[in-house]
Amino acid sequence: MTTYATQSVVGVLASGGLDSSILLAHLLESGLCVQPLYVRFGLAWQEAELRALRRFMEAVDSPRLNPITVLEMPVDDLYGDHWSINGLDVPGADTPDEAVYLPGRNALLIVKAAIFCELHGIEELAMAPLESNPFPDATPDFFGDLEAVLNRGMRGRVRLTRPFGHLSKQQVMELGQSYPLELTFCCIDPRGDSHCGQCNKCAERQAAFRLIGLDDPTKYLQTGGHAPGSRTHWE
Repeated sequence: MTTYATQSVVGVLASGGLDSSILLAHLLESGLCVQPLYVRFGLAWQEAELRALRRFMEAVDSPRLNPITVLEMPVDDLYGDHWSINGLDVPGADTPDEAVYLPGRNALLIVKAAIFCELHGIEELAMAPLESNPFPDATPDFFGDLEAVLNRGMRGRVRLTRPFGHLSKQQVMELGQSYPLELTFCCIDPRGDSHCGQCNKCAERQAAFRLIGLDDPTKYLQTGGHAPGSRTHWE
């Protein structure tokens, strides 16, 4: 695992999902001061996601945990009449990875959060992609190139780190199984604050708990359908 200096302040891109919530709690447990950053795009599930993240933060409360900062980055002008905006025809449990890919999302997330870090004297921005992430905007080369461009443009020194970049989903779930994972949120078609149980991300969540033989504490509105393997694009 990446080693951090005691009492360092680390910005964390947090979504309320399993991986980023485990990362947030793990960094706190490691003795770090953590600044959670949530970037709101205006996507159909984000308000439920943000409420879940706040509940998780309350449960892992620590004097080293700063209040969440919500950054606004509306994308409706980019994505238009897309399922992620209008909530229609949401990818189901049997859909492939590509069905939930949102072009440019990682770049937008990171640019906004990195600028915040630079303006507030935070020299590290951590995020939670895993080694299994199949998309081009989650590779070591992508993060290295983006870090160089950002720091050249800001004359700064923000490091983009991926503490779980060499870990599998099973390893991350094992690392975080003692945390209040029931408070995390991984659904792209929620009803209020409830997981639908039928979408691509709910299937991924169900598979994640099975990987470590842990009973899934999530209450799904519906169950059934094939749960694909562990996909981790933006948790």
